[in-house]
Amino acid sequence: MQRSGPRPPLRFSTQTLLLQLAVVLLVVLLSASVHAWLTYDRVGSDAENQALTLARTVASDPAVRAEVLAVSEQPGTPPPAELVAGPLQSSAEAARTRTGALFVVITDETGIRLAHPDPQRLGEKVSTDPSEALSGQEITTRNTGTLGPSAGAKVPVYAPGTATVVGEVSVGYSMETVAQSVARDIGPVALTAAGALLAGILGSFLLRRRLQRLTLGLEPEEISTLVHDQVAVLQGVDDGVIGVSADGRVSVFNAAAQRLLGLPDLSGTRWADAPVPEQLKSLTRAASTTAGSTADALELVAGGRVLVANARKALHRREDLGWVIMLRDRTELQQLTRQLDAVGTMSTALRAQRHEFANQLHTLAGFLGIGQHQEARDYLAGLAATGPLKFPVDQAELLQDPYLQAFVGAKGVEADERGVALRIGPETLVRGQVTEAQDVTTVLGNLIDNAVNAAVAGSAADRWVELEVLDEPGDDGGTLHVVVADSGDGLAEGTDAEGVFAEGFTTASGPVRAGGGQGFGLALARQLARRRGGDVKVLERGAKGGPGAVFMATLPHTTAGNPAATIQGAAGKDENG
Repeated sequence: MQRSGPRPPLRFSTQTLLLQLAVVLLVVLLSASVHAWLTYDRVGSDAENQALTLARTVASDPAVRAEVLAVSEQPGTPPPAELVAGPLQSSAEAARTRTGALFVVITDETGIRLAHPDPQRLGEKVSTDPSEALSGQEITTRNTGTLGPSAGAKVPVYAPGTATVVGEVSVGYSMETVAQSVARDIGPVALTAAGALLAGILGSFLLRRRLQRLTLGLEPEEISTLVHDQVAVLQGVDDGVIGVSADGRVSVFNAAAQRLLGLPDLSGTRWADAPVPEQLKSLTRAASTTAGSTADALELVAGGRVLVANARKALHRREDLGWVIMLRDRTELQQLTRQLDAVGTMSTALRAQRHEFANQLHTLAGFLGIGQHQEARDYLAGLAATGPLKFPVDQAELLQDPYLQAFVGAKGVEADERGVALRIGPETLVRGQVTEAQDVTTVLGNLIDNAVNAAVAGSAADRWVELEVLDEPGDDGGTLHVVVADSGDGLAEGTDAEGVFAEGFTTASGPVRAGGGQGFGLALARQLARRRGGDVKVLERGAKGGPGAVFMATLPHTTAGNPAATIQGAAGKDENG
């Protein structure tokens, strides 16, 4: 026999619905019960008051008082047959019939019935204690007598003209009649309770649907797991994640996004008012207006970094949840690419040197092979005078830092391949050593590339780029001053000097399409320089036909003093001393 496994637990929304229904049912039942009890007690009290009024009326009747006194003064009790036909029985039954009471009983001073609805009970002692009424007190009672349960009252009967109690009148109304009255009154209460119960059930179902919609049908355990996973993922990835809800507020702004954009946590801020680059906001507008759920990626510069951003529409079962914006840092990738280009250019230059040395050795071998020893000696002398193959950069020896020599030399080879001569200006003098190679490479490389592009696009026949670099010593690191000029046509007419530093602008062709991977060099160079406390600016706009624009960069804290130069200076001072 196959045993069935344990039944799956009820869903949280179902448990909530059942609990709400139970609470509503309990409240309605308690309310209806309390109301029914209060109604029953009120109707019973009304019956007691009505019985007391009727008993007082009967007991105060002069004929009844005189007749009870007459019976009390007789020795013994009249026989039942005489009582049935007597005036007391007639008066009591008339009052009972007129008011609808269950009974109207008249007794003598000993509690013997003188009037009773059941003639067979006449002449008998009453079934309930008459002592309080016979002692002169008026009381209301609820008890069960020979005619059944009743709510009634007992009133003493006084002898005419005196305060002597000669009997009592007991009046009662059936509790069954009271219950029927309550049943009639309880109908609206029951309808009201049923309506309240129905409203509670409907409200519980509506609340359940809203709860399912708000939790996307997830159980509390699943929501807790999702929260833990979200925190772990969002804080563990290196990519920036920005979540924008459907109502236009920032719902997620992880630590990577804060680091990449240089902003605090913007969670809860309206997306339209958030201090983020306008390009990011345009992504969400594009995603909301296109047919697809993903907007085209774009590049932007923020916080000295080149970022790639894309936005994706977030949907859950056709429900619009807003947008998710991803930020990826391409700064290091661009720096590595630039360094790799420089290494590749240097490798090409070294291959050219190897090829040139091989040609020279072949020439020497030829001279020696044919016995032309003098020609071989003359050729070697010429080589000794001209030196080995050099980078096509004039006055590169002014850059004493080997890193700058290699980087500028590689750029010279690259510029030479495009027909542009890269030369070092006469004001160049670098005696220190570069300590912040990445920032210097990025700024210097972008300025040189921009100048080479401008020279190639210019109308001058002689294409050149001139670089001047000067280091200024400092206590906490030297400052590197870079000036780059070119033979291009300068800034286009109408172009603002600050506009060239906008993202998507290149001096070679003006504005370019965002996301094309161009137009970020000058913007990135300026942001890197300003992040270090320096700047990049336009010194001269240039003119049509050349010379072109002149850019100047200031990079504080990027160099250190040359130990060799320091030692030589100290030695010279000792010798002079």
